[in-house]
Amino acid sequence: MEFWAKLKTTWQQTTTITPASLLYDRALLWLYLVLLLIGLLAVSSASIPVGTRLHGDPFYFAKRDVIYIFLSCVTCYFTLQISMDKWEKWHVRLFGIALVLLFLVMIPGIGREVNGARRWIPMVLFNFQPAEFAKLALTCFLASYFTRRYDEVRSRKLSAVKPFLVMGLLGCFLLMQPDLGSTVVLFVITFGLLFIIGAKFGQFLLLFGFAALMFVWLVLSSAYRLKRITGFMDPFKDPYGTGFQLSNSLMAFGRGGFFGEGLGNSVLKLEYLPEAHTDFVMAIVGEEFGFFGILVIIILLGLLVFRAMKIGRESLILEQRFKGFLAFGISFWIFFQGFVNLGMALGMLPTKGLTFPLISYGGSSIIIMSVTVGILLRIDHENRLMRGGQARLRDD
Repeated sequence: MEFWAKLKTTWQQTTTITPASLLYDRALLWLYLVLLLIGLLAVSSASIPVGTRLHGDPFYFAKRDVIYIFLSCVTCYFTLQISMDKWEKWHVRLFGIALVLLFLVMIPGIGREVNGARRWIPMVLFNFQPAEFAKLALTCFLASYFTRRYDEVRSRKLSAVKPFLVMGLLGCFLLMQPDLGSTVVLFVITFGLLFIIGAKFGQFLLLFGFAALMFVWLVLSSAYRLKRITGFMDPFKDPYGTGFQLSNSLMAFGRGGFFGEGLGNSVLKLEYLPEAHTDFVMAIVGEEFGFFGILVIIILLGLLVFRAMKIGRESLILEQRFKGFLAFGISFWIFFQGFVNLGMALGMLPTKGLTFPLISYGGSSIIIMSVTVGILLRIDHENRLMRGGQARLRDD
């Protein structure tokens, strides 16, 4: 009888879910896995025509996406084993590696050029995109910098210039590829972290004005960027030229309506919409699953971003500034990249080469996003251990 009483007590202790006993964020983990599965389903359907045409296998890209998802889950698991102290210690090394990779990708013979842009380094299983790693490296570097210079950034005038110079260094390499979209993502991460820290308001106006002028200059000084803007303003004016991608994307959403045409029944993916499984995968989702399919993905990604911000807020409450700033930086990154990709497909924003987080096809994007999810899970894990330790101290 005593044995069964002890067994019952042990079972109750192990099945009681409390912040101290549940050592990871189950909601965040499930959101991550569900988005990966939805992405696999979307890519499998959208890539059938291009897979058949290029490789004679309708599921060529689907098979590769399965490999990417497996590697992503493994990467997420190993990232979860790394303590946040090491990430803070490695921030300079990560930044240096990002600079080296962005330099190497520009060298002919190392970097791979596609459609006039040199953004990828060929590897065994996929083409690695250094821009994705640069986003992670900058977020980690800024989280450490703002932790060490917290009072200075909040109190001094023009204290935001230094972090923007660091961001600008990476941005210069990205613009040489050229990759304006990723450069804007770096700007949003930096701008958002300054807002969280509470930098002086005048700096925001100054930096935003400078960034707006730089954006206008970059557009006007580049013929292909200017064509993208004009094509965005009226895509049906030149539906077979500058407005080809956007006009077909809008037609895909129009065909989908509220409930969609059904899985596999997209017409626009039949060689009408370029990059249907990468940059414009959400247009195919909209055509096959309709407004409600898009809404489900928006809600899932929004919940993931909310969990990231919640983890960041809890870290700051626990006075763990590096963890908090890193979590907020990741949340800004995921939200903005998803917002731009969907806005681009809907014709609300100019066409840019940014993937939809965890949905679009691409090994670099999925794996680096999985690293960020692993970091968030690790931050939450350490926060729970800290809260549990504080609770035990109070009880004692």
